[in-house]
Amino acid sequence: MRDMRHFETYHPIVIFTFFAGAVFISMFTAHPVVIAVCYLSGVIFCGMLSGVKKLLASLAYSLPLTVVIAFLNPIFVHKGETILFFLNDNPVTLEAVYRGAASGVMLMSVFYWFKCYNAVMTSDKFIYLFGRAAPKLSLLISMILRFIPKLIEQYKEIDCVQRAMGIYISKSYADKLRSKFRVFSALVSWSLENSIETADSMRARGYGLKGRTSYSDFFWRRRDTAMMTLTACLLILTLSLTGAGYADFLYYPSVSAVEWGGLNAVCYLAVFVLLFFGTAMEIKENIKWKYLKSKIDG
Repeated sequence: MRDMRHFETYHPIVIFTFFAGAVFISMFTAHPVVIAVCYLSGVIFCGMLSGVKKLLASLAYSLPLTVVIAFLNPIFVHKGETILFFLNDNPVTLEAVYRGAASGVMLMSVFYWFKCYNAVMTSDKFIYLFGRAAPKLSLLISMILRFIPKLIEQYKEIDCVQRAMGIYISKSYADKLRSKFRVFSALVSWSLENSIETADSMRARGYGLKGRTSYSDFFWRRRDTAMMTLTACLLILTLSLTGAGYADFLYYPSVSAVEWGGLNAVCYLAVFVLLFFGTAMEIKENIKWKYLKSKIDG
């Protein structure tokens, strides 16, 4: 796969608007069709951006977590008219299972859209958007988003060094736990030192001072206008139809029927086109890249 992703070449305003709309739709819609579209589009787009191996690694824990959420909901929520069985004299209903499954898929769709966001929306793009309006807050958020994967990498590095030094030779659980605390202590020390160095570095460069200018290589192009127009139109259409009740769905006391006709279908189609458009562009550019590469190699 190419190192450069086509979607990240758009202007940061376009990218942020697209992901904000995708996350908003995923979080605040309980309709099963819309939830399914949000989940599938997020998973496929994440695979296009991060690669199949990383996608399968994330699915290995996200799918079991979805199942756990689906079965936790009927334990605490006892609404619904279709009783499956009783657990500690409390009814476990089919409607609660459906609602739990919908909540699990909704949560995972938001998770995958944030993974896509993290892969495309780099810290320099985020600071470009919000650096002037809220310089300290934008720097803090960008540091947090970058810090999480960096912290995981640093933990693995410290853990490997500790293993190479023979720290984990003992089979005692107490010694293993003590070794893990040693790794955690080193990780905390590194994180505090790294955050202080970053803050001092940005302060030395005059970040956030009044009148300070900054360079950016982000330019608004014609295709940004086209992409922004399409995204805005689809978002407005989706939010208008959702607000009008064409994506409403009830799980209690009985599960509603899915409406497929009229404006309901238009709502589903708008969500589908909006969320799968990025994936379609990535597929198109990958095909184009492989075709051009084959002509060069041939």
